Amino acid sequence: MNGKRRRLLLAAIAPMLEPDEQVEVATIVNLSSVSVRRTAAFAAASALMSGGMAVIPAPTPMYLAMTGRRIFIFRANPTFARPEEHVMTIPRAGLVRSEIKERFLNSSFVVSSPGSEQSLRIIFPLIGRKDRNVMAAALPLAG
Repeated sequence: MNGKRRRLLLAAIAPMLEPDEQVEVATIVNLSSVSVRRTAAFAAASALMSGGMAVIPAPTPMYLAMTGRRIFIFRANPTFARPEEHVMTIPRAGLVRSEIKERFLNSSFVVSSPGSEQSLRIIFPLIGRKDRNVMAAALPLAG
């Protein structure tokens, strides 16, 4: 992510951070639910977790920022280089991820909470591999 986009994302997140919380990863990703069957359950769970806003199940460009405690997701404005709206905040405690799935133009992994129906596929563009690797190293592999 370029410097301007990163600064705007960090400025949007700053009021939400706790005093000793720091951003470890700030990147642009696409998000989608894992399966059609889980779409309704995930949308309902995301709406509850985020205070009424649901994640759109089709891949949508989003800004993602991860701290040691939480993952923040903002809708990306397609015209301007700024976060448009806060979509959800996911606590990191208990989150696990799948193996990284490499593709020609992107890569992805699925983030979920054991015993929960919620699963979120995070799709990283080719240029986002460094951020993907940092995030993957911070989340344990599902067993």
